[in-house]
Amino acid sequence: MDAAPLQTTLVRCPLDAAGLSPDVLSRYRKLLGDAHRALDDGNVPKDARREWIIPGRVEVLGKHVDYAGGRSLLCTVERGIALVARPHAQRSLVVRDARRREAISISFAESMHGSLPWAVYPRTVVRRLVHNFGDVLQGCDLSLASNLPSASGLSSSSALTVGLTVALAALADLPSRAEWSASIPDRVHLAGYVGALENGADYGALLGERGVGTMGGAQDQTAILCCGSGQLDVFGWAPVQHEETVPWPAEYVFVIGVSGVVAAKTGAARDRYNRVARTAHRLVAAWNASGGGTARTLREAFVEAAAGTAITGVPDALLAAAYAGADDEFSAATLAARLTQFYDEVFTYVPGAARALANGELGAFGDVVAASQAGAERALGNQIPATTALVALANELGAVAASAFGAGFGGSVWAMVRRDEAERFTSVWRDRFSRGRTGQLGRTHFFVTAPSVPAFEVAAD
Repeated sequence: MDAAPLQTTLVRCPLDAAGLSPDVLSRYRKLLGDAHRALDDGNVPKDARREWIIPGRVEVLGKHVDYAGGRSLLCTVERGIALVARPHAQRSLVVRDARRREAISISFAESMHGSLPWAVYPRTVVRRLVHNFGDVLQGCDLSLASNLPSASGLSSSSALTVGLTVALAALADLPSRAEWSASIPDRVHLAGYVGALENGADYGALLGERGVGTMGGAQDQTAILCCGSGQLDVFGWAPVQHEETVPWPAEYVFVIGVSGVVAAKTGAARDRYNRVARTAHRLVAAWNASGGGTARTLREAFVEAAAGTAITGVPDALLAAAYAGADDEFSAATLAARLTQFYDEVFTYVPGAARALANGELGAFGDVVAASQAGAERALGNQIPATTALVALANELGAVAASAFGAGFGGSVWAMVRRDEAERFTSVWRDRFSRGRTGQLGRTHFFVTAPSVPAFEVAAD
């Protein structure tokens, strides 16, 4: 699939024309077949069904910066969720998970509180779309099948949210409505809207509703909707904006190591994630309180504190505000470390990594990635022994670069290796990591991927 212009809101493409490798194409066809069979089992008619492919994503760099207005280096992976939906006359959404053999029904009039953990995502999508677009929303039967490891840092939950949103939007032809086009004129804005849908914020004139409970930004949704095949993309946040495309060297791939430690967005994991986000919010509040600043994000606080000069480090005024805003919850050391991590990631590591990769300077790329990983371990506190070990092992085995990604507190690590060495590397990396880790091996998973296509509706051939 040629990179669709970001001005296109909802992308449609025949599956055979998507540019997927034969193996990836075969896996997606299998997922679509599973999703169709789930509808068959529910006696849903075969006519008028529509299909979507929604990939997961890799955060190459840009750790915990999207909700703070930073920038990230991103791509999608060759695994994801296949959705099949058919409209029905009832004012409800019925969702069937083909692999788990689970189903929920959500009334548009009153969102039901299902007991399944993943039910929070379709409930949130339905509530927000009904809140913003009312009776025009089309009821449907929808099934999904996924080969994306769940709760692994690969954005399986955001992929589900994106998929449900684009499917319901397409079935109701929401892009033709004035209230949609006024706030969501293109795919970049659509990514911002789905991010706001998850965190509950307003988006333009589309008022907010309860989200899923995380204080995230729009990084995952943007990667899933906007990144292109065979490339990495740099996006800036709050608002979402595409900054740069960097070609990916075709002779290299990512090997993804899923640690087996769940990186969920619920319960205690959500609280830990939100604490990292609240650290950035506390810094913005401290800056604004220190001298009448008007920053909405941490990046804006950096700009205001720099007072028209180039940002070449943490401004002294911003550091002083951080010390003044310290309390029992957030110590001065914690706030200062977060300022340094944000500056390094946003103003040094992301642009430096993009520049090194564009110039073919893979050694420099690896150095930048290693510095970013060290910053996460030191300042974010979101790394765990399993992800730290995966990074160290990947580097020891000769990866060009390796980094943990996603929210942290579990999840996965990516390693950049030569395509012709990927099979051997994966086998050795998995075996070395597995030694002595019997308690989590049931969820440990390793796979190879190249930067892949964005989400799209499967058009008829």
